[in-house]
Amino acid sequence: MTNGTATPTDLDTRLEAHRTELTGYCYRMLGSSFEAEDAVQDTMVRAWRSYDKFEGRSSLRSWLYRIATNVCLDMLTAGNKRARPMDLTESTPLAQAALTPRPDNTWLEPMPDARVLPTTGDPAEAAIAKESVRLAFMAALQKLPAKQRAVLILREVLAWKASEVAELLGTSVASVNSALQRARATLAERQEPGAEAAVSDPLDEDQQKLLDRYVAAFEGYDMTALTALLHEDAVMTMPPFDLWLTGVGDITGFMTTLGAPCAGSRLVPVQVNGLPGFAQYKPDPETGGFTPWAVQVLEISDGRITGFHCFLDTKRWFPLFGLPLHLEAETGQVQEGA
Repeated sequence: MTNGTATPTDLDTRLEAHRTELTGYCYRMLGSSFEAEDAVQDTMVRAWRSYDKFEGRSSLRSWLYRIATNVCLDMLTAGNKRARPMDLTESTPLAQAALTPRPDNTWLEPMPDARVLPTTGDPAEAAIAKESVRLAFMAALQKLPAKQRAVLILREVLAWKASEVAELLGTSVASVNSALQRARATLAERQEPGAEAAVSDPLDEDQQKLLDRYVAAFEGYDMTALTALLHEDAVMTMPPFDLWLTGVGDITGFMTTLGAPCAGSRLVPVQVNGLPGFAQYKPDPETGGFTPWAVQVLEISDGRITGFHCFLDTKRWFPLFGLPLHLEAETGQVQEGA
């Protein structure tokens, strides 16, 4: 089949086959779940409209990446760089804690693994893909100029050749190599919080036991048990609030004061940003059931939880993860038809 004889159904199928990997690429470029999906949709529309001009001089995949790159670079011309709370402010002592929200476009956003990580039979390739969407790496990417970001992702994550990247960007191999060198230097200078997170794929027995203990401690709101699981320098963030806390004392202290309404919550496992996570439902006094409260992303290192990141905009996140907006009161299970 040539491009000249492709039927609409054929073309839709061929384009859709690349959606997940393109979403992963655009997500790494933009740091936003929803902007990434918008960028991919724009890419698909542009590809559909100009397919008759695609002469097959490159692969369809390369052509789609060229379009997606241009879409992302256009979206990044405004200069907005997504961030985590620790990228914007100093850690706040619990005694001074205040919940001050910032606009949605401030924050690095969570993303379900299934939307950005294509299925692969190569364990090493799968591990690189997961590591490249972890929050710390995503935050580091946001520190790079847009074209350096594209070069680093294409060369280091997707393993494109320098000549392929040069062709995609319309530049020289020397320019690509220079951009990659500068990007690597920038990342080496910045040790992002959470960069040491080490999670095996699949979880090893000790990591799974740690998560089981975490669920029991959190659902039981047992601060003594939770203290035993947290690293002494653990970090807690809560976008859209710019507050972030460091250390077991401040984290558990927050949970028993400002965070006290979370007592009695239920946790549902999710796969998010290449890391273990949970959808948190807290008790709903009006319905007697449980209502969405946060998507939690956990960073683990050396048998302890080092990062505890709670994304609170549940009206956006829970549908993105395919999660229901209610749990039954009697069992804490998903409500049928929710």
